[in-house]
Amino acid sequence: MTNPKKTAMDRFLDTVERAGNALPHPATLFALLALSVVVASFIATHLGVSVQHPTTGATVTPVNLLSLQGLHRILTNLVTNFTGVAPLGTVLVALIGIGVAEHSGLIGAALRKFVLAAPQRLLTPIIVFAGVMSNMASEIGYVLLIPLAGLIFHSAGRHPIVGMAAAFAGVSGGYSANLLIGTIDPLLAGLSQEAARIVDPSYTVSPLANRYFLAASTPVITLLGWFVTERFTEKRFADSNKTALDGSAESPSTSELSLFERRGLRYAAVASLALTLLIIWSMLPVGSVPAGGFLRDPSTGDLLNSPLLSGVVAIIFLFGVVSGVAYGIGAGTIRSDADIVKGMSNSMSTLGGYLVLVFFAAQFRGAI
Repeated sequence: MTNPKKTAMDRFLDTVERAGNALPHPATLFALLALSVVVASFIATHLGVSVQHPTTGATVTPVNLLSLQGLHRILTNLVTNFTGVAPLGTVLVALIGIGVAEHSGLIGAALRKFVLAAPQRLLTPIIVFAGVMSNMASEIGYVLLIPLAGLIFHSAGRHPIVGMAAAFAGVSGGYSANLLIGTIDPLLAGLSQEAARIVDPSYTVSPLANRYFLAASTPVITLLGWFVTERFTEKRFADSNKTALDGSAESPSTSELSLFERRGLRYAAVASLALTLLIIWSMLPVGSVPAGGFLRDPSTGDLLNSPLLSGVVAIIFLFGVVSGVAYGIGAGTIRSDADIVKGMSNSMSTLGGYLVLVFFAAQFRGAI
C-alpha cells in the first residue's frame, strides 16, 4: 500500500516539528547565552566599547568577566543572582495555594464538569478554551486536560489524537492568555521588572500589566485553535483507523461527577464567592462603609497603586487555599491539616525543572 502524497501544509508542519525537536532545552539556551555574555565582555573591553546610560546620561563601559575581577564577580554573585530573581518568590507562593486546590481535586473536577457539559458541535472550541484557562493552575492542563480531551473525542466518534491536539493547542498556545489572573502573570511581571530595572532600578511591573491584552487574546486563540483543528489537524487523521469504542466500560475520566464531587464544587463556589465579596468590600472607597477600603492606597485611596495590586500573588494564594479546602471538605478529599500541607508540598515537587531554568536565566541576567 502506497503512502498518500503529502501536501505543502503537511511538509511545512513536518519541518516545524523537526526544527522544534532540534532546539536545546531552555535552560541550556540560557547557559549558552550567559557564556556568550562572558566572551562578549572580553571582546568589548579590548575594543574599547562604551555607551551612554539612557536615563542618567553617564558613560557605561563593559566589565571584562574573564579578568581576575570579573571571575571573582562570577563566583561571589552566583548564589545571589539566583536568590535575587523577582519571579522566584511570587511563583513559589502562588503555587503553594494552587497546590491545595489541585491536590483536593477541585481543579480536575471543575475542568471535567466544564468540558463534559460541552455541546457536541462546540466540542473543539470548548476544549481549546479550557486549555487556555487551565494555566491558572500551572501545568494541570498538560496533566489532566490533554488525555481527557482524547477520551472525550473518542467517545464522540472522533479521532482521539485530534482532541489531544486541540487541548495541546489551547494549553501551549494560550499558556500566557487567560480571562483571569493565573500563576504565569506574576512570573512574567517579575521577569519584565528585572529587565526594566536595568534601566530604572525603582521601576515596578504589576502582575496585571498585561491583563487587557491577555483577556483579549483568549477568544482569539480559541477561535484560531478551533479553525486549525477543524481545517487542518482533523484532515490529517481523516483516513486513520479509529479504535473501536467499547461501550461496556466507561472510562472514569469521562464519567459524570460523583455526588461528593458535586458537593465539593458547591462548597468551593460558596467559599470563593465569600472571599470575592470580602475583596470587593475592601475595594470600596474609604468611609463609604465601616472599615472599608483597606486594600486601597492608605494615603491617596487609589486602586492603581495599592496593596490590592501589589498583593495579587497573596490573593491567588488565598483563593487557592480557601476554595481548595472548601472543596476538599465537601468532597471528602481533605480530612486534616496534613492533607493541606501535602497538597502544598506536591506543588513544590513539580518545580525542579523551573528552578534549574531560573538558575541559568539568573546567571545570564547577572552577567549582563
